[in-house]
Amino acid sequence: MKARVAAGADLLPRIAAKLSGLRLGLLTNPTGVDARFRTTLAACAEMPSVRLSALFACEHGLRGERQAGVRFEDEEHPELGIPVYSLYGTRKKPDAAMLEGVDAVLFDIQDTGVRFYTYLSTLVYMMAACAQTGRALYVLDRPHPLGALRAEGGLLQPGYESMVGAVAGTPYATGMTIGEYAGWVNDRLEQPCALTVVPMEGWKRGMRFDETGLPWIVPSPNVPTLDTVRVYAGTCLFEGTNVSEGRGTTRPFETVGAPWIDGERLAREFASFGLAGVHAHPLYFSPTFSKHQGELCGGVRLYVTEPDVFESVRAGLTLLRSMQKLYPETFRFLPPVREGGKAFIDLLTGDSLVAAELAEDGGLRRVLDRYEADIEGWKKERSGYLLYM
Repeated sequence: MKARVAAGADLLPRIAAKLSGLRLGLLTNPTGVDARFRTTLAACAEMPSVRLSALFACEHGLRGERQAGVRFEDEEHPELGIPVYSLYGTRKKPDAAMLEGVDAVLFDIQDTGVRFYTYLSTLVYMMAACAQTGRALYVLDRPHPLGALRAEGGLLQPGYESMVGAVAGTPYATGMTIGEYAGWVNDRLEQPCALTVVPMEGWKRGMRFDETGLPWIVPSPNVPTLDTVRVYAGTCLFEGTNVSEGRGTTRPFETVGAPWIDGERLAREFASFGLAGVHAHPLYFSPTFSKHQGELCGGVRLYVTEPDVFESVRAGLTLLRSMQKLYPETFRFLPPVREGGKAFIDLLTGDSLVAAELAEDGGLRRVLDRYEADIEGWKKERSGYLLYM
């Protein structure tokens, strides 16, 4: 299908004059391609007036082969002979030494539009580093996979900033393209960077990725399809629990379960909440890696039957509440990794309230009501940064 949308990568020639004569750094991964599958890396390397001097790699690596949470160190690009700086190793924020050999940085990565997905935090850290070192930053915009109509979830509270949420005030699901989000972030940095967003052509709000004609390149090993993206904002919360979020299966994040869960019983409990646009079907699985590796797990797979009305965060929180109710003796939120640190569920939700509230009668309703108020405020706040109608 011929592409109906030109992503920022397709419009790279339009900023060639601005980049002429510069030493360029590129933050990208396998999703950085144009409509003809040509990588932004290849395009930059072949630009006659630009010297590609450094590459930057976020979680999963420049080639996208590394699993979640796997740290890696700097390396040299085997063909170009230039450094590939890791932003997911001993340091996650670019330092001045990394940027010393570049005049400007180009960012081209497909995002999911969800706060916990670490590419957003990497972008924020690069923006701050560019501001501190006086480097220009160019963000090649890309479609929001689900159309960027719906924002969901509570706002990240001050003091809970981390790699799964770098800027306070960000909801679970932003309802913004990565370029729009960059504009919002820049106004909240202590020192704004010299930011240029290269907007798309032909993309309209509400246009899902499969309507753009652009190639869907898997953004990370456990987000293989658009079906994964639809549920991710809600079921990623299970990363903070002793329940498998489906890693090690062919349907990560659509599948959740544990050895002590009865899938049929969980499906019935979830159905009793009457959520629109989703069906939880009982299943059994044995993860090949990650939580409960090699163990038989009972659980459910979420089928999104009506994408236009489905609310991922509501579904994820409802599943959490269902498990707490059915299995109070075995369901657990994981403890902090470091002594004195915050529990991962608190970093994901962005506060310390949600985990405790879900265990209480009426707590789920209180959380959802608070989130609805948060999103009403967020919609007003983001309105001044939207590039597409």
